[in-house]
Amino acid sequence: MAHPEADGRPQALEPARESMTLLVAAVIVHDLASDRVVLLQRGPAAKFAPGKWDLPVGKSEPGEPITATAVRELYEETGLVVSPEALRVAHVIHGAWGVESPNGFLTVVFATHEWTGEAVNREPAKHTQVRWTPLPTLPAPADFVPSTSTALRAYLTPTPPALTVHGWA
Repeated sequence: MAHPEADGRPQALEPARESMTLLVAAVIVHDLASDRVVLLQRGPAAKFAPGKWDLPVGKSEPGEPITATAVRELYEETGLVVSPEALRVAHVIHGAWGVESPNGFLTVVFATHEWTGEAVNREPAKHTQVRWTPLPTLPAPADFVPSTSTALRAYLTPTPPALTVHGWA
């Protein structure tokens, strides 16, 4: 139980490090005019899912709002700039485990239709390519990171489910 500090706010408790869930943000950049999305292909030396297609995605830094994570990761990976206000929650993924997240991960998938810049591969050591992909030619699910493939396909359905659980018994 937290005890009040002198100013009346509760004292912070130590984090439960053994059960921490990794917080992740992914971004669906959807060009409505041409009906295409930005995808990246993970490089052959990727820690997870080498060669698979994925959304721009990355881990949150301590103390960073999840919208800031989305904005930062999108720019770091693709060069596209989006404002936090242009992001809308499209889906949430709760995974039981993952690379560098043995205690699970929670990915907030955002969608945006507003950005500036050109899509380029800003992390060639991590990704083979970054490209705009027309929706009718999305990579097959077998060629895509499973959790983000599910989130993207859910986003594209008329009544998308809001949550996917992945890897839980």
